Amino acid sequence: MPFPFSDLQDFIQALEAGGELARVAVPVSPHLEIAELTDRMSKAPAAQASPGTPDFLATGGKSLLFEKSKGYEVPVAINLFGSLTRVSLALGVGHPNEVAERISEMLDLKPPQGLREKVALLPKLLEAANFPPRVVKAAPCQEVVEQGAEVDLGKFPVLTCWPGDGGPFITFPLVITREPETGRPNMGIYRMQVYSRNETGMHWHIHKDGARHFEAAKMRGERLAVSVAIGADPVTCYAASAPLPGGIDEMLFAGFLRRKPVDVVKCKTNDLLVPASAETVLEGYVDPSEPLRAEGPFGDHTGYYSPVDDYPVFHVECVTHRRDPIYHATIVGKPPHEDYYLGYATTRIFLPLMKLVLPELTDICCPPEGVFHNCVIASIRKRYPAQARRVMAGLWGMGQMSFARTIIVVDADVPVEDLSEVAFQAFSNTDPRRDLMFFDGPADALDHSAPQPLFGSKVGIDATRKIAGEGAREWPQEITMSDEVKQRVEEVWGRIGGV
Repeated sequence: MPFPFSDLQDFIQALEAGGELARVAVPVSPHLEIAELTDRMSKAPAAQASPGTPDFLATGGKSLLFEKSKGYEVPVAINLFGSLTRVSLALGVGHPNEVAERISEMLDLKPPQGLREKVALLPKLLEAANFPPRVVKAAPCQEVVEQGAEVDLGKFPVLTCWPGDGGPFITFPLVITREPETGRPNMGIYRMQVYSRNETGMHWHIHKDGARHFEAAKMRGERLAVSVAIGADPVTCYAASAPLPGGIDEMLFAGFLRRKPVDVVKCKTNDLLVPASAETVLEGYVDPSEPLRAEGPFGDHTGYYSPVDDYPVFHVECVTHRRDPIYHATIVGKPPHEDYYLGYATTRIFLPLMKLVLPELTDICCPPEGVFHNCVIASIRKRYPAQARRVMAGLWGMGQMSFARTIIVVDADVPVEDLSEVAFQAFSNTDPRRDLMFFDGPADALDHSAPQPLFGSKVGIDATRKIAGEGAREWPQEITMSDEVKQRVEEVWGRIGGV
């Protein structure tokens, strides 16, 4: 299939052609019913899964296109990234590891020695630097323009996902702001509770770049322009979810992943640039001088409701959209949902960058039951005493890894995605007093178990085999059969019905 996909509708067509889409023709309500059907689909066996795929990566069913939602003309697309197959298709690869390999090749570049090496190096340097967003004058996302009294968010089938939610929420918004002092753009995914026809909440946590831009605008005593794209090409959607370092343009990252620039267009009522291929764009502002407004509760990816809290209000001044827009949504709750597969892609893609800081790191896994910030499993190539503790401390110092409540470190030969084997190593190789490391630090804003907001304790578990200098007796050898014997019995195994 041609890559990159030009827009969301192009991606949906590819999913349908590949047997990864189910159309729902009967009217279904965006109030709870779409969410219930999507939750069931998210936990169903994946439409396609490669042999040997771990159980926790073999779910997701199909993506869903609700052609008719009760009371609305706009179709709803959901669960588009909800399996390993679909998130890989979105990125144009067979597996997210291929993106990691591409990044590794670039990180391994050595200074060229001669003219031939310089010529060979040039394409890779251009690949890294030559895909900034491309500004266009006309865009599909601006085929219809509605301003002032015409603005009505009620025309869109915004989902209420769980019975205890405080109202309908826009759940897959690509929220675009610009740092007031430097002008650097940011694009992140922050849920938005719909309050009225032209007002929503803006749920950016204190650790997020959007919140940082808001505080900078507050210090300057000015409004912060905000635009929100709903439904863009799949790589741009992924890039908005990626935990990039502050100041790095998500659109540039999307261009690198696409190997082609993202077309952007200037908004009608502000100077922000939004994906030209978006289905819908909301333009407006947040005003730091206004009182914050209560937002929530919201059934979150932790599997629990996040409580009511105060957040800024987003005022929508203009809505632009395609003539035939599709409303792109997602749901979160007890995993797995599609946010898990987006996060899984991130752990694979960013592993080479983590290895730059921790070269002994060989692999990493965030199992769905840990909803990312609750459990991280890391394998290392161990050479010296207490090296596992160094890795724990290093991971806690990396961006969103700082929120990890539990880190388990195993040896390099332990497959981190084999949760049964990881459990065996953790239960077999640890002495609680020697091998548990406790640490106090920042907590995710959604971590309800922390004793107070944004701050709590963490534990690191050294499940590696102990070596000299780590206060252990002589370590026993693990039981394994020799490769020679395994090969000899292979034929017999087949004859007696072995799989």
